[in-house]
Amino acid sequence: MRKFVYQFSEGSKEMKNLLGGKGANLAEMTKIGLPVPPGFIISTDACNDYTTSNKHLSEEIFEEVKIHLTELEKQTGKIFGFAENPLLVSVRSGAPFSMPGMMDTVLNLGLNDQAAEGLANLTGDARSAFDSYRRFIQMFGDVVFEIPSYQFEQALARIKKDNNYLLDTELTAANLSELIEIYKLIFSQATGRDFPQDPLEQLRLAIIAVFDSWMNPRAVIYRRLHDIDASFGTAVNIQAMVFGNTGETSGTGITFTRNPSTGEKQVFGEFLLNAQGEDVVAGIRTPEPISALEQRMPLVYNELLKTCELLENHYLDMQDIEFTIEKGKLYVLQTRSGKRTAKAAIQTAVDFVHEGKITREEAIMRVETKQLHQLLHPAFHESALKAGQVIATGLPASPGAATGQIFFEAKEAVAASERGISVILVRNETSPEDIEGMARSSAILTAHGGMTSHAAVVARGMGKCCIAGCAELTINEKEKTIILTTGEQLHEGDFLSLDGSTGNVYLGQIALTEASIGGHFDELMAWADAEKKLKIRVNADTPTDFKKALLFGAEGVGLCRTEHMFFDEKRIPYVRQMILAESLKERESVLTSLKEMQKTDFSELFRIANGRAVNIRLLDPPLHEFLPKTNREIEQLARDMNRTVPQITKRIEELAEANPMLGHRGCRLAITFPEIYRMQAEAIMESAVIVHDEGIDVHPEIMIPLIATKSELSYIKNEIKQAIHAIFEKERVVLPFDIGTMIEIPRACVTADEIAEEAQFFSFGTNDLTQLTYGFSRDDATKFLADYYEKDILPKDPFVTIDKTGVGALVEMAVTRGRMTHANLKMGVCGEHGGDPESIHFFHQLGLSYVSCSPYRVPIARLAAAQAALSENKLVSTI
Repeated sequence: MRKFVYQFSEGSKEMKNLLGGKGANLAEMTKIGLPVPPGFIISTDACNDYTTSNKHLSEEIFEEVKIHLTELEKQTGKIFGFAENPLLVSVRSGAPFSMPGMMDTVLNLGLNDQAAEGLANLTGDARSAFDSYRRFIQMFGDVVFEIPSYQFEQALARIKKDNNYLLDTELTAANLSELIEIYKLIFSQATGRDFPQDPLEQLRLAIIAVFDSWMNPRAVIYRRLHDIDASFGTAVNIQAMVFGNTGETSGTGITFTRNPSTGEKQVFGEFLLNAQGEDVVAGIRTPEPISALEQRMPLVYNELLKTCELLENHYLDMQDIEFTIEKGKLYVLQTRSGKRTAKAAIQTAVDFVHEGKITREEAIMRVETKQLHQLLHPAFHESALKAGQVIATGLPASPGAATGQIFFEAKEAVAASERGISVILVRNETSPEDIEGMARSSAILTAHGGMTSHAAVVARGMGKCCIAGCAELTINEKEKTIILTTGEQLHEGDFLSLDGSTGNVYLGQIALTEASIGGHFDELMAWADAEKKLKIRVNADTPTDFKKALLFGAEGVGLCRTEHMFFDEKRIPYVRQMILAESLKERESVLTSLKEMQKTDFSELFRIANGRAVNIRLLDPPLHEFLPKTNREIEQLARDMNRTVPQITKRIEELAEANPMLGHRGCRLAITFPEIYRMQAEAIMESAVIVHDEGIDVHPEIMIPLIATKSELSYIKNEIKQAIHAIFEKERVVLPFDIGTMIEIPRACVTADEIAEEAQFFSFGTNDLTQLTYGFSRDDATKFLADYYEKDILPKDPFVTIDKTGVGALVEMAVTRGRMTHANLKMGVCGEHGGDPESIHFFHQLGLSYVSCSPYRVPIARLAAAQAALSENKLVSTI
């Protein structure tokens, strides 16, 4: 018989895939002797059995649950469903990977009318018993039957208003008894049935609800954002309840063993007295800092500190610990590796190395590559910040700076983001349903909640600026307004600026400035550089981009797109004249002017490179992209060329193509107009000579785009080499240079052995290669690809992460065939995949020489390349 359920005593931290992260860690903490309330785990295997059985919880699994429930009764001395001494349990999800708030939890399960009375009589605390029951009805109704939580919250608000109460804790036992009846009425009206009184029925329904939550929309979106495989499933943790809502010697809280925003080595967290765990996470009440617990309960505080130290040393990582205090006794309910900002991730990793807890290699593997975005993007400009008007201050829940327009609902935030608007999502408190809106926003602002609220935890994981618990603002989500302390109102679309490092909220827009990095970041990157095998270059079309990339550790230019240099408003008239020229003489006259402009660009790039390779791609896009589109532009061009408007218009119409991305572009232009590429080659080498004469080493790589055949490359290469050798002869100098090609057409991959006879390097243009392999327009595919993800036809965007089995197979074929001709042929990647960590692992496995990416992705690529090398070393060592 298959085993689906495990006691805590049967598990360990190594069993995450089977028991989920939460269950495995509960088992581990039990094993090392921490005060963990007893319980058992329904495994991820059971979830997958439920899913494959058309969402049917088998009797075999539920019978096994009942056996373990009996064991739990023995451990606690309480009986499930027994009125006089009832066993109450929490039912909580637990995926193998941390997904905070994405799936469902039910607390206080096992309560019914008789058990609530029995618990009140047993404890002598009717208020706590009835408070637990009303919470259970609400959570059960929300999670299991999808009754909107606001219906219960409105009833709670009414009874507080009727009695002039400010806080939930002011409700008396009588008030709560009345509220229970109201809640049961809400339940029956919404479901058409009475609230279930059989605890076993409650348990079965709750387990099914947790399994179902694995595929709820917010969990699906979260997994997609964090690249988590949906096939894992979730475990379900059944654990004896302990009660933090039994008066002022009870409470609940969350603590991190180090500061999750900065990485500083100090216990960081918060707690609420007379509350249950959901109160802290939901952000309904603003909690106290963990340091305040020392005055309120010094013995518990000291025990908590010892627990933090023990768990951090045991797991060798910063821990996020959930705890409950029941009448002065500490219980640990969960530990996991804490979600942290990039700054904190780097500082803790480096500090752990210095403390002798982990190796440098482990530190490199511990930092998530995508987190580095947080460190590399702008902050507020200091002078602008001083002039800014602070309208409120909240808790600095996740650092960074953002300015944008305010929106009050997640779906509106998504829609605004799709229109190119920088969005500040404003909520009283966020919930897991807001996940997509949070992901698409620049920053998040909440009126309620603390440093470990849902908004704070999710924002830190996403690298979003977040200010939580900003009680100075009155947020009316229904009316879509923010009321300031001055009485002034802000409306949807108004601008705010948020400083997630200070908690300050500023009115209007504040200028941003470049981020500064160093210290721990530089140290970690130096370790990464020592491990990686791939070189990391940058896609840079301007000196500014190149300088920025060098600060981030770039090792040369992997792609300089010369056409981007032509779009300058002072240059594009010459480009248009070149395109519309009716004779070679007329075209060459314009090309002479363009050459001087290009020489200025290339000379500066070579100086900045200071001996590093600079890969320059010759003109690639269709000519129509440069042509005028407005009447005013056409009239100006006609004057410049001494032509009539009809003549210019006619020529533009003649150049129009039905499918220009597959038309007269790239190397095809050079076949028709070889003088264009000759001019660019002359500009490159004349610039190289100028910089060489200044005493600076130069190494240009000339890249010919869109090659499909060896004969194309051979023809163009000969034209270019003639121009280059003429310069060498004139200047009496010979400089090193390479001529190669982009591999971006499937035919080029298949015939790479032939093309390699003419090429000194390959650079894979994976954007076009993906486009041409799939037959997807990369400019239009976003309009329908979402349907592919939703229906599991594609796991992810193939323009973001390389499709290994299709596009990747073509790249692998080209690598193999190219090396058949030249064993040491230099090969790199210059498409967007060059900055994607998962794709970088693939390129490392193929043994490429380098990847090239945008400036801000250079550190990400450096770290990903090191992690790829270390992963390979680990794999080799286990064989």
